[in-house]
Amino acid sequence: MREVLLLCWRDTGHPQGGGSERYLEQVGAQLAARGVKVTLRTARYRGAARREHVDGIYISRGGGRYTVYPRALAAIALGRLGFGSLRGVRPDAVIDTQNGIPFFAGVACDAPSVVLVHHGHREQWPVAGKLVGRIGWWIESVLSPRVHRDNQYLTVSLPSAEELATLGVDRSRIAVVRNGAEPVPADIPAGAAQTRTDEPRIVVLSRLVPHKQIEDALAAVARLRARIPGLRLDVIGGGWWADNLREYAGNLDIADAVTFHGHVDEHRKHELLSRAWVHVLPSRKEGWGLAVIEAAQHGVPTIGYRSSRGLTDSIVDGVTGMLVDDVDHLTESVGELLDDHAARSVMGEKARARAREFSWEQTGNGVYEVLAAIARGAHTSGLVAAPDVNA
Repeated sequence: MREVLLLCWRDTGHPQGGGSERYLEQVGAQLAARGVKVTLRTARYRGAARREHVDGIYISRGGGRYTVYPRALAAIALGRLGFGSLRGVRPDAVIDTQNGIPFFAGVACDAPSVVLVHHGHREQWPVAGKLVGRIGWWIESVLSPRVHRDNQYLTVSLPSAEELATLGVDRSRIAVVRNGAEPVPADIPAGAAQTRTDEPRIVVLSRLVPHKQIEDALAAVARLRARIPGLRLDVIGGGWWADNLREYAGNLDIADAVTFHGHVDEHRKHELLSRAWVHVLPSRKEGWGLAVIEAAQHGVPTIGYRSSRGLTDSIVDGVTGMLVDDVDHLTESVGELLDDHAARSVMGEKARARAREFSWEQTGNGVYEVLAAIARGAHTSGLVAAPDVNA
C-alpha cells in the first residue's frame, strides 16, 4: 500500500467536526506513520487553510456543506490530468466516508473504494427538512448500496455492520474496525477518588446537535435535583444547538446546576472527565460512541440508550455502564449510580479495564489490513482486531 486518498465532508478542525472525522484522521496518521502517502480532501470553513500538512496527512480543502462533494470529484478528475490541488495524487485505494451521503469516488477515480460508514442516518435526516431528508435517505439506503455493490465497506461496530446488511450490503464485504483512543495526557491524573468532586457530578461529552438529545440529560438533572442535593452537570462540546439547550436548561430552572463548557482542548476535557461520577450519552444514534471509552479511561461508567445501536457495542450493559430505553429509565439509572458508590466504583473500574483494549494504533493496523486486502483484489469481513504493534 503506497498511497491512500481519504474523502470526508469535514475534518476535526471544522466547527461541527466530531468522532467520525477523528476516526478518519487518526487512521490517516497511523497510515502515514507506516510510510503511506495520505491525502485528505474535505470542505473548507472560515479560518481554514486551503492546504495544510498535519500529522503526516496532506489536507486539501474546498467547497462547503453540499458543494464539498462535486468539488472533491472535480479535484480528483483534474488531478489525474495534472491540474489543481490534487495533481500528482495517484491512490492505491480511496476511503469514501459516507456521513449520510458518500462521495461516489468511483465516478472520478479508478482506484478501489472503501466506503466508511459509522452508522445509518435514517433518524437524523428529518432535521434537514422533509424533501432533503427523503432524498438523503434514498441516496443512503438505496442508491449508495447499489452503486457500491462490489465495493468493500468499513464500519466501526457490529451493530452498524448489521444495519448495513439490512440495506442490502453483502456481509462478506463489511469489515468492522473499532475506534481507538488516545492515552490520558501525562500531566492529567486519571480519574480516581482524589480527582472526583465532593458533590454529585454528571458529565456529557458530545457535539451539541439535535440527534444527540442532550435535553434528556438536562431533564434527568431537573428530576433528580430535589432528591440529590448539589447535583451538577458538565456539558463538554460545542455545536449549533447550544443556545437551544441553554434555553431549555433555563426553562427547567436548572441553569445554575449546568455548565456549558463549549469546545475545550484535550487537557481540559480529560480534567473534566476525571472529576465526574457518571457519564450520560443520550444520543438517538451512535456508530460506536468514542466518548464512552474516553470517560472509561477515568473510571467513569456511561449510561446511554439501547436504541442508539452503536452503544450496545461500546457499553457492556451492567458491567461497564448501563443501557436504558427512555428518559424515565435514564433518570432512574443515573439516580441509582449516583446513590451507590460501591456499584459505581466497580462499574467504573471495569470500564477502565476495557478502555485499555483500544488504541488508535490497533485501529490503524486494522484499516491497513482492509486496504491491503482490496489492493490484492480481496474483501474483508467481520471484526478486524489487528494487534497493536507498539504494545
